[in-house]
Amino acid sequence: MASGVCSLGLTLTSLLSSHALARHVVLATLRWRSISISMSPPLRISRALSSAPISSSSFTWDDVIETGRAEYTTPQYSSDLTGFLQKVDRCNRGSERFFTEHLREFHDIFTFAQNGSCRDRVGDYVTLNPMFQKPEDRTRAVADVIKILADKVIIPGIRNELYPVKSSFNAPVLFSLERAAAPYFGLKGYGVHMNGYVERDGQKSLWIGKRSLAKSTYPGMLDHLVAGGLPHGISCGENVVKECEEEAGISKVIADKAIAVGAVSYMDIDQYCFKRDVLFCYDLELPEDFVPQNQDGEVESFKLIPVAQVANVIRETSFFKANCSLVIIDFLFRHGFIRPEQSGYLDLYRRLRNGDCS
Repeated sequence: MASGVCSLGLTLTSLLSSHALARHVVLATLRWRSISISMSPPLRISRALSSAPISSSSFTWDDVIETGRAEYTTPQYSSDLTGFLQKVDRCNRGSERFFTEHLREFHDIFTFAQNGSCRDRVGDYVTLNPMFQKPEDRTRAVADVIKILADKVIIPGIRNELYPVKSSFNAPVLFSLERAAAPYFGLKGYGVHMNGYVERDGQKSLWIGKRSLAKSTYPGMLDHLVAGGLPHGISCGENVVKECEEEAGISKVIADKAIAVGAVSYMDIDQYCFKRDVLFCYDLELPEDFVPQNQDGEVESFKLIPVAQVANVIRETSFFKANCSLVIIDFLFRHGFIRPEQSGYLDLYRRLRNGDCS
């Protein structure tokens, strides 16, 4: 995936004027305590979902197909959306641990609030030292901190990719941050996820990818046909076209037909990581004879599976990369596989957009 875009939370930056924001960059990471306490309703996470990620060798395409073929009918689901709710809750966990304690030794770079009206309103918070007035100065200063924390394995998996940090999606860039460090600072990330589907004889099927075993994250798990972080300086639509070619060998002529259909969001607080993502969702109807061909080595194989069977796999297993489940559940809503008559319909719909989508 390419480098992407991150943003600071509006709940923090709205407390400062735009002039003040240019001098004091407020990081979202110190609000974890108030966020984890105020989340409502409590998250319901099964033992299977809260355990370590499933091993890449734990399932095969045969397991996926066998699970998917279990009967899927509207009456069966009229009183049971629990499996879908669990997958959404998996992306919206809470925690009481604080990454910011690791920043206190860097007192020449970060400033911690001790008192004042801002503290009274939002709790503890941290800002970058106002001596760093230019984006490039802030970028260099934070990069030095991240290198030290990476050497201590406090921030693992350094990718050497920079995320531009903004107060919101359309705001100016305040500084740039190593991609792997973004969740530790509570910064919002943006990406694009595309459902590639085929309609044949009135039945829709989704192309599903199985991630390469060589991937550093979620190896061997199920994924969308196309997905990726949003690089700086490229539009969502342009990024979809680029990712279509790299991940599935989809030509620009076909990729240009992808339809923007909305966004889902989540806030996953896992130990020191506060992952706040907004995923822009796209649908692309593909020709019946189209067969995807991975170009960048990130996908092991693809399988065309009826949508109803994909839904069953999401409901019954943890085979999918967690955030992919949210985008596919949104697809199920829009294409009539989940209906208002089903118990929990509105609750599930609301949870697909948990938190700020700005």
